[in-house]
Amino acid sequence: MALFKKILIANRGEIAVRVIRACRELGIPSVAVYSDVDRSSLHVRKADEAYALGPAAAAESYLNIEKILDAAMRSGADAIHPGYGFLSENSKFAQACADAGIKFIGPTAASMDMMGSKTRARQHMEIAGVPFVPGTSRGLESAEEGERVAEKIGYPVMLKAAAGGGGKGMRLVHTRADLKEALKGARSEAERSFGDAEVYVEKAIINPRHIEMQVLADEHGNTVYLGERECSIQRRHQKVLEEAPSPIVDPDMRRRMGEVAVRVAQAAGYTNAGTIEFLVDAEKNFYFLEMNTRLQVEHPVTEITTGLDLVHLQIRIAAGKKLPIRQEDVSIRGHAIECRIYAEDPDNNFFPSPGKITLLLLPSGPGIRRDSGMYEGWTVPIDYDPLLAKLIGYGTDREQATARLIRALNEYFVGGIKTNMLLFRRILNDPDFQTGKLDTGYLDRLLKRREDRTGVDGEGAELAAIAAGLFAVLDPATAVNGAAGGATVEASMASQWKRAGREKGLR
Repeated sequence: MALFKKILIANRGEIAVRVIRACRELGIPSVAVYSDVDRSSLHVRKADEAYALGPAAAAESYLNIEKILDAAMRSGADAIHPGYGFLSENSKFAQACADAGIKFIGPTAASMDMMGSKTRARQHMEIAGVPFVPGTSRGLESAEEGERVAEKIGYPVMLKAAAGGGGKGMRLVHTRADLKEALKGARSEAERSFGDAEVYVEKAIINPRHIEMQVLADEHGNTVYLGERECSIQRRHQKVLEEAPSPIVDPDMRRRMGEVAVRVAQAAGYTNAGTIEFLVDAEKNFYFLEMNTRLQVEHPVTEITTGLDLVHLQIRIAAGKKLPIRQEDVSIRGHAIECRIYAEDPDNNFFPSPGKITLLLLPSGPGIRRDSGMYEGWTVPIDYDPLLAKLIGYGTDREQATARLIRALNEYFVGGIKTNMLLFRRILNDPDFQTGKLDTGYLDRLLKRREDRTGVDGEGAELAAIAAGLFAVLDPATAVNGAAGGATVEASMASQWKRAGREKGLR
């Protein structure tokens, strides 16, 4: 008997494709939903059924609870997987699914509410004895209160939106003179971004490592941790590259972090897949930061190093099954590194780069995994997050995983738009990355060094020459309109193949 009759995926892009593939492997029909601009998207093509939601604006499509539940009812879906982003951490959506008799593949609304507010989460974790960064466990009532707390814990301090994430509603404050204006700005941004102006303060740990721990919990009281992910390479508080395991975490530290992560999940009454995020200082002390109550973008590196399929397990847990593993069954093997491929221009302040993908050359070979939502001929819309795909390299150790990922990036080509793949080549070839000298300030330092060396290594010219050669061979229009002799490239290649075949007596 199937775990569910049909699963609707309330998302788009690569994560929707990822969940659809898991459904197919489990023999469960999948249902896609799409906005007007996503009608021809890959997740729509891959699903067994697809239902239109309406205009491109997320509020009228992927964030519209009523429309998504209507699509579920019309399709006969008895479960919804939210992916990540959009409604994945919206407790009202989780509750609406429960009220409609549809299984939400994730935690309960109550657990989500508890962990969704950073201040409420800090209050509960304080009771549970979880280590966290010194600061307040409720929103600041005034700038004067903020000044008193900051003086007590010591500058610099970080102002954070209680309902926040992704760097929104955050301000780093170095002196008392800056706090009042910074609090005003953080509150305003928090209100615009989350509809909640609550802001709290905590001690700023300058350039910490950002390390997270994956947990799984079933509905029968069993909880396990699946090892850590190093997520310190960030741009504007958004992760760019992740790896598992972390270069600095030894077995004892992994056990201690994992036990704290399990304690956090149990204190929240948590079920399904979740991630506990920690800040780690220079002395390897770790502090609870927050819990992400959903599947993470970077889940593939955990899947590769543990041999577990997290989406399969999410679906099984939601269907009421017990975890098939105990903590002693979990082992970490090898190393995996993930690059988030975005449609953006790193040389133009990472400005989005929508448009038609005119050519797509895909990497493959040993130790390479691609989770993608794009295809050649597809037009990347400007309306959503520009994540196109995730490229993962894995090997027996970090050195091999890095080498394979560099090789795969050199094989990967996306024509017609800009991507951030050149940035990953710079990161992976950087000596500090290769020796594991990472923290949340790493990428800013790397980009500054590159700006200081612009034009020295000729890397851009070399890549331009490679791209021009690829287009000349593979794109008929380029061949016709290219340099002298370009129009005869295809004919010349064809005649050489024929000649070789005739010489061997092949017809």
